[in-house]
Amino acid sequence: MPHPLSRLAALLLASFAASQAMAANVYVSNEKDHTLSVIDSSTLQVVKTLKVGKRPRGITLSKDGKSLFICASDDNTVQVMDLASGKITHNLPSGEDPEQFALAPDGKSLYIANENSNVVTIIDVASRRVTGQVDVGVEPEGMAVSPDGRWAVNTSETTNMVHWIDTATRKLVDSTLVDQRPRYARFSADGKLLWVSAEVGGTVSVIDVASRKRIKTISFAITGIPKDRIQPVGIRLTRDGRYAFVPLGPANHVAVIDAKTFQPVKYLLVGRRVWHAELSADEKQLWVTNGISNDVSVIDTAALKVLKSIPVGRYPWGVAVSGS
Repeated sequence: MPHPLSRLAALLLASFAASQAMAANVYVSNEKDHTLSVIDSSTLQVVKTLKVGKRPRGITLSKDGKSLFICASDDNTVQVMDLASGKITHNLPSGEDPEQFALAPDGKSLYIANENSNVVTIIDVASRRVTGQVDVGVEPEGMAVSPDGRWAVNTSETTNMVHWIDTATRKLVDSTLVDQRPRYARFSADGKLLWVSAEVGGTVSVIDVASRKRIKTISFAITGIPKDRIQPVGIRLTRDGRYAFVPLGPANHVAVIDAKTFQPVKYLLVGRRVWHAELSADEKQLWVTNGISNDVSVIDTAALKVLKSIPVGRYPWGVAVSGS
């Protein structure tokens, strides 16, 4: 019979192995440092800082989770990093000044907003070639692709519109007017709704995808904070349709919205100029980038409580979580 201490050691080892298997890496692009911070989600510590291209902003994981796409905006390229080695393996021809992008559900096409040239560039990931460009509004910023892959949408900051691109024909087929300076777009998990933040307008628009019409405008109010400092940017929606989380820029809070009633239910104080957000794979944590305080806050989504803020590089911008 095994000794009791041996059994205890085996149990502890198994528990440790399980916790390590569940641990995810959190990747943060640091716009001013031209670096990528890697955070261990179990220890909440930065474990690595990697050099990347100039002015990294939008980042997203490949479908197999082995690579990270990085918008190196001032290099006018999208870099592809092998996460196992931490090395840039190749660049993609992104078009001028890539800022945000969205990967198609099948992982084959990347849709990139080119802010300075007012187009959306479409790249075939496998061949590394541009397969199309679509003229959109002035200063394209946000990008999203619907869960069924039918729609690619872009938000234009100056035109104040959401532009609907038919992914089959690669044609612009419709535009939806929203509030001033739309920065980000996110489809609900069922693909029925599109949420769009308006930074200067201070609102979030909820759009019915079938009709492409706005059905709700969400406003925010935080005691002691002037309305003009409430500037919604990133959006994350839980898969069960319960919550929407919206970083509010220089208001330094994340709004928690009941995604069924479209009403804010709580505001969570984080760092300065909170920008973008990402949920962990199990949606128990929300990670948000705080651009001016140069840190990342991690939020417990069940308790709706900020657990910790973790220093990273200068001007953290984008965030991606492995397994998400």
